[in-house]
Amino acid sequence: MRQYLASTLILLLAIVIIFTIPELAQVQSFFIKSTTATKMSSSNPLNVFRQPLQLFSRQPMTGFHRDGYCRTGAADFGNHAVAGVVSEKFLDYTAAQGNDLRAAGLSEGCKWCLCTGRWLEAFQAYKDGKISKEAVPKVQLSATEESALRKVDLETLKEFAVPEEATNGAH
Repeated sequence: MRQYLASTLILLLAIVIIFTIPELAQVQSFFIKSTTATKMSSSNPLNVFRQPLQLFSRQPMTGFHRDGYCRTGAADFGNHAVAGVVSEKFLDYTAAQGNDLRAAGLSEGCKWCLCTGRWLEAFQAYKDGKISKEAVPKVQLSATEESALRKVDLETLKEFAVPEEATNGAH
């Protein structure tokens, strides 16, 4: 009886190994390709001037990848590409829209990688007279990823550039 159980156990183990190893190899191959593709696509992100993306903030640590850069990737469905400096008025506005950034610890003057759509929503509310211009976050263009340009044109972003970039005639 013991011999039968041992043989059965060995057979089951062999079946598991035979059917598991190829699947494990496929899974490993998939993750290696995915990781490589992600590194390649995000290793040299560009800003809206097609220059290397600048570090935005590590205090608080921001960015979809929480590395201080407003760089995006395939998994970033919100496109956290806009390097915005938030105001109390913006925090009030976005909280009223259901996105309370104060819960993440933000306050007046914090630098935060904003969803392009959320920034655009605030801009549109300003254009529609619903909020003041001061409620639209200022933008650090050198730290805003070029992917933001899919939704917002550069001239609009320049209108809200942080003072240092606006007065220096950034690019």
